[in-house]
Amino acid sequence: MTPLSRQFRDFFVSLKLTVWLLALSIILIFWATLAQVQLGVWGVQQKFFHAFFVLERIPGTDIPVPVFPGGYFLGGLLLINLIAAHVYRFKLEWKKAGIQLTHSGLILLLIGELITGLMQQESQMRLDEGQTKNYSESYRLTELAIIDTTNPDFNEVVSIPEARLADGGLIQFHKLPFQIRIHDYFANAMLQMRDENTKSPPGIATAGLGPRVNLVPLRLTYKQDERNAPAANVEFIGTEGSFGIFVVSPLLGLPQKFDYQGKTYEIALRFQRFYKPFSISLLDFRHDKYAGTEIPKNFSSQIKLKDSSTKDDREVLIFMNNPLRHGGLTFYQAGYEGDQTTVLQVVRNPGWLLPYISCIMMGVGLLLQFSIHLIGFIRKRSAA
Repeated sequence: MTPLSRQFRDFFVSLKLTVWLLALSIILIFWATLAQVQLGVWGVQQKFFHAFFVLERIPGTDIPVPVFPGGYFLGGLLLINLIAAHVYRFKLEWKKAGIQLTHSGLILLLIGELITGLMQQESQMRLDEGQTKNYSESYRLTELAIIDTTNPDFNEVVSIPEARLADGGLIQFHKLPFQIRIHDYFANAMLQMRDENTKSPPGIATAGLGPRVNLVPLRLTYKQDERNAPAANVEFIGTEGSFGIFVVSPLLGLPQKFDYQGKTYEIALRFQRFYKPFSISLLDFRHDKYAGTEIPKNFSSQIKLKDSSTKDDREVLIFMNNPLRHGGLTFYQAGYEGDQTTVLQVVRNPGWLLPYISCIMMGVGLLLQFSIHLIGFIRKRSAA
């Protein structure tokens, strides 16, 4: 082995590297905890933990620069360090079986966190009693949906993600006979209805509900019980020229309509939808309270699951700590609105079993190592 390769090996199997990585991880967690007040849980995850470096902007500019290693960087190095030390330092022998099992469990835990960070998807499904849905919605991301409703048998939907709207400019899609120009995009905004007494100047919108409302930009909110409502001024341009600038926002509720080349379209800026190959109907929602108080005691949703691909047609009761698992998704009882509306949290996490397996492995490994040393100690005392 050459001196360079030996140095490379010694660096990755070094115990000093482990200590440094753990120390930097503690600092990262402490910093993220303080920043959670301004950024919220999701913002902290994206900035500190689901990134290779923590980025900060140079004062007075929009140029981001790395200032500290992020969660992916520290976690990746720690994973490499553990695997290298496990392969190089530990030999397969019975007296170290517990340590090897514990380290293997820790490696599996880091791999599980990586899979969760890269592949987990969270959304929510809001259902009124008697309502059926085959999709859930993001409570953070939005999309501009252009829906061709001409055919009475089905709708053809083109959705443009929020990130593309934020870039602005002109959008051309081959399934649409017109172009879309994004004039203004606001990550968070409120709608102000215009009337005869409104003194503020009208906006640039000329079609739909646009002339009757003004967009008022707001600061981004990171509170757990609030969410941002983006908005935009969107212009549609056909072969004959522009046929209107619309205001779009999830706060408008119902979609706006227009006709073009003999077809009817609906447009709406809505929270991003994730469609499922099955449907869920809410049969009954119960919101139990402690007698004589308004303190919640239990929430439960009696739903009907219908999946033609698996021939599933059954009723399921979802309540706290008793989720529904189906099709790689987990449905949790997350909240409610009124007495007849349930809110289910929908989570797709391919690595959800790995933390349980890794914790069992580490627990068994520690118990095994303790038992091995205890038996050896008892034998020495007996011999003496």
